[in-house]
Amino acid sequence: MIRLMIVAVLLSVVACKKSNEVAATETKMETAKSDDSKKVIPAGVKPDTAIFAGGCFWCMEGPFEKLDGVFDAISGYTGGHKLNPTYGEVGSGTTGHRESVEIIYDPAKISYEQLLNVFWRQIDPTDDGGQFVDRGFQYTSAVFYLNESQKNAAEKSKDELSKSGKFTSPVVTPILPASTYYPAEDYHQDFYKKDPEHYHRYRSGSGRDQFIEKTWGSAH
Repeated sequence: MIRLMIVAVLLSVVACKKSNEVAATETKMETAKSDDSKKVIPAGVKPDTAIFAGGCFWCMEGPFEKLDGVFDAISGYTGGHKLNPTYGEVGSGTTGHRESVEIIYDPAKISYEQLLNVFWRQIDPTDDGGQFVDRGFQYTSAVFYLNESQKNAAEKSKDELSKSGKFTSPVVTPILPASTYYPAEDYHQDFYKKDPEHYHRYRSGSGRDQFIEKTWGSAH
């Protein structure tokens, strides 16, 4: 019984929920979105968009934003039925939305296929109940395509991963048509930059990095 209580406490600490620490700094973060650190889209460049769900969106921004050719990774919610959902509503699992990231990128510098390769290396594509410590539909993975080209590329990429032998269980990440994308509240945007201590504490405790290291040989 004591061991079960300890496990429950640990899960509550690392789960991607709005902790007291986050709530206490929420107001300050809403005015500190770090827009000055964003890459500027040069004149004449026509950016494209990709949308991925990979569990807690805090952990999905950084791996994409560091890529050459990616201008921004925007945390948000998509795929559900509730208009203008809030973090709390999505977290309750009643809206049908998944936590997701919207990637704004230059297709002349980085391809959609390359983004897919990065995406697969951030998640456990065999888990249909959530991602790592975060459980529930709102944390399940998905690729949301915006056109037939993206759909075909995503299905091909998934098929190649399934046949690669990398996983002993089936790859269950669905390939779905994109719907309205709702950016998350400002305090979630670039959370890994705004509160790196809290972010790394969550990420380390979630089991994500350990899984990536074991599967791919690199935690990022």
